Amino acid sequence: MADQQSSDRQFTDEELQDLVASSDAGARTPNAKGVALLIGGLSLAWSLFQLWIAQPQLWFGGFSWVTVLNSSQTRPIHLAFALILAYLCYPAFKSSPRDRVPLADWVLGIVATACALYVFWFADYLAETARSGLPTQTQVIIGSIGIVLLLEASRRALGPALTIVGAIFLAYAYFGEGWLIPDLIAHEGLSFTALINAQWLDTAGVFGIPLGVSTAFVFLFVLFGSLLDKAGAGNYFIQLAFAGLGHLRGGPAKAAVVGSAMTGLISGSSIANVVTTGTFTIPLMKRVGFTSEQAGSVEVASSVNGQIMPPVMGAAAFLMVEFIGISYVQVIKHAFIPAVISYIALVYIVHLEALKKDMKSLGEGASLLRMALNFAIGFAIFGAGFTALIYLLNGLNAVVPSLVAPIAMIGLGVVYLYLVWVAARQTDLDPETLEEKGGEITLPKVADVWKTGLHYVLPILVLVWFLMVEQQSPAKSAFYATALMLFIIITQKPLKAMFRKGESVAVATSEGFYDLIDGLIAGARNMIGIGVATAAAGIIVATVTKTPIGTELAALVEQLSGGVLIIMLVLVGLFSLVLGMGLPTTANYIVVSSLMAGVVVSLGAQEGLIVPLIAAHLFVFYFGIMADVTPPVGLASFAAAAVSGGDPIKTGFTAFFYSLRTVALPFLFIYNPTLILYGVDLGTTAGILQAVFVFIVATFAMLLFAAATQGYFLAKSKIFESILLLLVAFTFFVPNFWLNQVSPRFADIPPAQFEQALADAEPGSRIRVRISGPDFNTGNMTETTLPIDVAEGDPSTRVQETGLMLRPGETEGALEEPMFGTSVQEQLSNFDFYADDPVRISQVLAPRDRMPAQIFYIPALLVLGLVIVLQRRRQTKPAF
Repeated sequence: MADQQSSDRQFTDEELQDLVASSDAGARTPNAKGVALLIGGLSLAWSLFQLWIAQPQLWFGGFSWVTVLNSSQTRPIHLAFALILAYLCYPAFKSSPRDRVPLADWVLGIVATACALYVFWFADYLAETARSGLPTQTQVIIGSIGIVLLLEASRRALGPALTIVGAIFLAYAYFGEGWLIPDLIAHEGLSFTALINAQWLDTAGVFGIPLGVSTAFVFLFVLFGSLLDKAGAGNYFIQLAFAGLGHLRGGPAKAAVVGSAMTGLISGSSIANVVTTGTFTIPLMKRVGFTSEQAGSVEVASSVNGQIMPPVMGAAAFLMVEFIGISYVQVIKHAFIPAVISYIALVYIVHLEALKKDMKSLGEGASLLRMALNFAIGFAIFGAGFTALIYLLNGLNAVVPSLVAPIAMIGLGVVYLYLVWVAARQTDLDPETLEEKGGEITLPKVADVWKTGLHYVLPILVLVWFLMVEQQSPAKSAFYATALMLFIIITQKPLKAMFRKGESVAVATSEGFYDLIDGLIAGARNMIGIGVATAAAGIIVATVTKTPIGTELAALVEQLSGGVLIIMLVLVGLFSLVLGMGLPTTANYIVVSSLMAGVVVSLGAQEGLIVPLIAAHLFVFYFGIMADVTPPVGLASFAAAAVSGGDPIKTGFTAFFYSLRTVALPFLFIYNPTLILYGVDLGTTAGILQAVFVFIVATFAMLLFAAATQGYFLAKSKIFESILLLLVAFTFFVPNFWLNQVSPRFADIPPAQFEQALADAEPGSRIRVRISGPDFNTGNMTETTLPIDVAEGDPSTRVQETGLMLRPGETEGALEEPMFGTSVQEQLSNFDFYADDPVRISQVLAPRDRMPAQIFYIPALLVLGLVIVLQRRRQTKPAF
């Protein structure tokens, strides 16, 4: 197969790996052994430092001579490692040498590192001077040099986009006004000293929340994924996917989707996913009938979607925790269903492509429905076992709480030894198994594959256990999972050698040690771009907080959209796409969410639609990842085209078409937040049943959406049939839309009866209050909608519970400034309560008793039945 691939591909395997290195780890490989060892040593030291600060009290907390570092100390060290490695690993230009580090890069790297470490070494002095508003001239010089060198490191590691955006925001913060700056966001401008103080010397800016998330959470997860891949989990997942799905119609494409989903669990890089799995999947997809562009597009669509798959989500999940103020478990809960149904739909899309082209399977054919049933049975068995384990440990905790941890560790060790023993009895998986030999391809069998790597699942289970069951922080959960991964990568090869009795344990031990070192180094090098990106994105975050752009952008977007939410969402999506064409997903999410997430929520409230903040953040994030697909940049599409030999622009457009479901989902969960399980309590049986129902309905609707956009269901669809399928899918996604057309959701109550409406409402229900009044900044009249949860207790005191304060003697709903510290005070902070025109309640909306929205499923099913009847007459091959 190697000869055939070389004739089709534009790049060799070595060049493809160099492509990944150029984007993820740095393309420079110095010939000088000392320099190479220094880069490896710095990377290793960075990984060890991150492991040390993850849980320092675990080992050293009892020793007085060991200092436990706080976040303001760890962030500068984290950035210092990222900066020095960025200058050593990333050449300045394409023409710059890759086999050596020029003197200028040594100087720039050392100076940049010194600027970051200054914030660490002189933290106490900075607290007395700069952070008290009195920066010294020396500090300003150091800060200005640090910002310039950070932006240059960003340009090298990530391309020019983030550097340009950061520079524009710095210029805006400094100048404040000018012919390029709209009057709406103009301001007096910050002094140079104040600018540098806010951006580099303060605890916000460069060393703010984004870099803190990178330091505390992201590094450990990236390291965890790197160690898993180095241990062999990536190859295991790919071969397992091919063993299970390769025999289906278009099997290699389905295997590519599932394999990328599984590798997406441990990797946040879409480009690395494309090259890692695409090297195997793309040639096999072409063999069964996919064109070069289609094969590359399937790989791009599935690999990019790996970033929306919990638990890693390209680092965005951890940023959402900090930006929104919800737990990591909640983020995963909200992100899970859209991610899973998106992958299910992509499997169905490639299945439809296989039907349209009447593709044959590789080897003996198999049934997609049978495969899905086997998977469902396996998932149910696993879920039952996991639930039983929870009850078992809870029972032990009730009887002997002090012994639960030792028993769990012993049990985990025994299971690990057993699984390695099972793996040792199998032949180790060879990555070249999937390559063509003698004109034939022999797909692996599930029975031969699944036993070889079950021990790789244990660290993932530990991660999920501590996140979901123990409710531990992401950092602590990742630390325990990574600690187990460190143990596995060192011991798996020696244990296999010992169990097989014919191999050298000493040699296997040495190999395990080298795998560990390589994994630690690879994890650190994969973090260079993320570390630099989060630091540079902090410039944008600080500018948003220090200037009017953060508060006035809503008015600017409202003007452009005419106050229509759907138009505004389209504008935000386009903004995310354009900005993301040159930014990595994490940086794009930071920038756009800082600017636009609040705008989505506030404009939705003005239209009377309560948009959850998590829905707005996921909306921005989904469109940000689409930038890796979309031409003309589309880095993942270019990587796939390099493997397939296809045209990168055509590959990008085809991948975007395959990813329409990812484009549609954000709009759907903005208008129907139940799709992200918002308001669904998974702690109750009713909540779990509701979540299962939502998942089934959403999956069914997404499959119909895929069939409509592909123009094929049971047979090739006519245009009106595709339109009908789209309507059916829309009805299942947002049944409330039709219900709202025939039965208003709320009863309109006069503002003067607000107190009575609260008194009459059932405790636990929700009413909505429309507030109108003068804007604090512009004086113009503005409106917003507040959701009011009706409190328990005496109806007469419920108004006080809301935080709203009615003016005494007023009968028209005029309001005083809300109670300080309440959520209402923050939501109404843009209103001027001291203007001549009062802020008042303009409308009270109480929920009405209505028929269930699901009643519209019935006509939708009838329409679907009509399409099925029409297409059954033309159907020439099985649908599954």
